[in-house]
Amino acid sequence: MEKISERLSWIRELVKAEEQMEDIGMVDMSTGLDPRKSLQQETLKMLQDLKNQFVDSATAFNELKTSALGRIKIYGIAKTVSDFMLFRNGYKMIFSVKEPGVISIRFNFIGPQYIPSQIPTAAASATQSMMEEVLLEAKMGAFGELQWTYQGQVVKTDSIVKYNMTMFVKESTK
Repeated sequence: MEKISERLSWIRELVKAEEQMEDIGMVDMSTGLDPRKSLQQETLKMLQDLKNQFVDSATAFNELKTSALGRIKIYGIAKTVSDFMLFRNGYKMIFSVKEPGVISIRFNFIGPQYIPSQIPTAAASATQSMMEEVLLEAKMGAFGELQWTYQGQVVKTDSIVKYNMTMFVKESTK
């Protein structure tokens, strides 16, 4: 049998449900997609898509840099299925599954501790907002289409990668 593409993997589930129905001779009216299982799979798929695009972007960035200093590294996170982290100059940006349908993006600096100035600056407030957790949330659209959103607005993977890569490079250059 020809390998079924990942895009059509739902067909496998449909055939399996039909074969079970034929074997036991009963019609299961709940045949179809298990929303919880589907949400978990789509969340992992989204995280893998993000990782693949970040790997491509980081590879291009590193190849275009003239010096070896400040290159971006991408690591998988131990004991997780598809969580990953960007690392550069003591800065890290972590992408992880918070729960099915929710992806967390966190930005951290792991350099020497210092006492921040008492006077807030525009740069300090921009850095502070970067350090806050960002949540991408899945929303069910028409015909069961899963859409990824940020603060209720539909987002695309390309835009997420471009924005976060740009912010990561800018912040980790300091």
